[in-house]
Amino acid sequence: QVQLVESGGGLVQAGGSLRLSCAASGRTFSSSAVGWFRQAPGNEREFVAAVSANGGITGYADSVKDRFTISRDNGKNTVVLQMNTLKPDDTANYYCAARRPYAIGIRRVPNEYDYWGQGTQVTVSS
Repeated sequence: QVQLVESGGGLVQAGGSLRLSCAASGRTFSSSAVGWFRQAPGNEREFVAAVSANGGITGYADSVKDRFTISRDNGKNTVVLQMNTLKPDDTANYYCAARRPYAIGIRRVPNEYDYWGQGTQVTVSS
């Protein structure tokens, strides 16, 4: 069982930066790919970024590529999403999610992830 807790959300002006963290409990976290998703009111949950279990493979949505960076520290059971050059369209509740241990590859679809955090709100003002 993996439990995930997000932190780092807040209010920022357009062009600013935020650093989201996902802290995990559970011995199998280092064997799980992890993704970040976001959901704005009235919208479906959408993929933002993902990282493989060993950190060697990453993937990004086109809308955040070159602005966001995902990384992980398995020694600290933490995944970080560094968000730069934020835009009002980035406003959403951001969720960290983990795939089941030893599942191969990263995925961009929410139903491929088995464990979810409660989310952290990011608001970007214009």
